Amino acid sequence: MINLCLFGAGRIGAIHAANVARHPQVNIKYIVDAYAPAAQKLAQLYGADVVSTERALADAELHGVIIASSTNTHADLIELSAAADKAIFCEKPVDLDVARVEACLASVEASGVVCSIGFNRRYDPQFSNLQRAVRDGSIGTLEMLTITSRDPSPPPAEYIGVSGGLFRDMMIHDFDMARWLLGEEPVEVYATASCLVDPAIGEAGDVDTALVTLKTASGKLCQISNSRRASYGYDQRIEAFGSEGMVQANNQLENTVVVTDSAGSRSAKPQYFFLERYEAAYRLELDNFIACIGGDAEPVANTHDGLQSLRLAEAAVESLRTGAAVLL
Repeated sequence: MINLCLFGAGRIGAIHAANVARHPQVNIKYIVDAYAPAAQKLAQLYGADVVSTERALADAELHGVIIASSTNTHADLIELSAAADKAIFCEKPVDLDVARVEACLASVEASGVVCSIGFNRRYDPQFSNLQRAVRDGSIGTLEMLTITSRDPSPPPAEYIGVSGGLFRDMMIHDFDMARWLLGEEPVEVYATASCLVDPAIGEAGDVDTALVTLKTASGKLCQISNSRRASYGYDQRIEAFGSEGMVQANNQLENTVVVTDSAGSRSAKPQYFFLERYEAAYRLELDNFIACIGGDAEPVANTHDGLQSLRLAEAAVESLRTGAAVLL
């Protein structure tokens, strides 16, 4: 039996707990959360004990941790878990500060523990198939990559202050996808952005509409489009264009019914939000983590990926501030 501790009993923590429960050989032994009602609710559902961080990590029979607590706790929990020799799955981002992430990376490497970072889109079956098509040469040599990622509605303005802003919070997923699909590190970042959706987001010091262009040393180009509002649903698309063709991953719709009449054709809207769109991805990333604990797999996204994506986010912030491309 593999015993796990879940840090964070909120929405994402509950999703991970349900996905872990699919595995008869895996047990959520402990739940740690500062908000006792949420912790007790999940503990009762999965037969876990609500304990302190220290109590959980001191258990020699605990094999790993799932960190789904607030972002400001991630780095500390990673280091404590690594020191306790526990396998780690941590939601993105590791931290909002590059130096802090570098320290975490050093701690994990020194301990030798497994550490998987929750860039769940790498596990999405549609995007995985697209990545394989790029890697196996189906479209020749990749030349241009277009990533579209738009939320159905903006978050509350008060969230902006703790999120790190659009580039570090929202687009960081797309920076990770760009690195994964390009197959090489970007060396140039140019960002332009506006606040067109919610003036309160601008008053909080952030943007809600952004375009970023990445360029690699070999000349591959990637454009990322983000918006905090898409009236038609959760817009998640990728197009890879190469020397011999193109591969696309389009939106997943609420259903596959198409009505055709004299006025034309109509289909359903995209699935509304990330919980529906990435349901399979959340499941598969936990499957991968469990396989890593058993020594049967390697993390699809690791702490280095978390660090590199944050560096791209920082470069985008700097580019927006200066109005110039940032060389890496």
